[in-house]
Amino acid sequence: MPRSQRNDNFIDKSFTVMADIILKLLPTQQKAKEAFAYYRDGMAAQSDGEYAEALDNYYAALELEEDPNDRSFILYNIGLIHTSNGDREEALGYYRQALELNARMPQALNNIAVILHYQGEHAKEVGEEDEAEALFDEAADYWKQAIRLAPNNYIEAQNWLKTSGRSDMDVYF
Repeated sequence: MPRSQRNDNFIDKSFTVMADIILKLLPTQQKAKEAFAYYRDGMAAQSDGEYAEALDNYYAALELEEDPNDRSFILYNIGLIHTSNGDREEALGYYRQALELNARMPQALNNIAVILHYQGEHAKEVGEEDEAEALFDEAADYWKQAIRLAPNNYIEAQNWLKTSGRSDMDVYF
């Protein structure tokens, strides 16, 4: 039984009913509808912390989904799961794939920057100052892109950019 049919809470059931109605009414191909159903089940599993099930659904959705924008969100969510599991290198790959399909995805840019900043902090702790600075500079580039797309978000990143001397911009829009 698909996850969407097992939800016990009212909000999940309501969302599922609405999504099913929309899917039936939209003049889309069956393949796209199936991809959306897998994506929806992946999101439900992910929100429940069932990451293996979510990944199975996302991979199934990727096999069916043809729209680049929709694929980018599937890839982004796969990246989130790998980040949650501590597999940052794998997550970076998925975030970058998402950006290849949709360059206007500030959340993927931010998540890449967060991982690069984390790696920079680790390099700094082990005495690799040059490596740390290179990672911090790369993180700064990603954060600047994210902030340009979503200027009201990522306030901590904006503060870090300013205090670290990696940006002299006060406003990003």
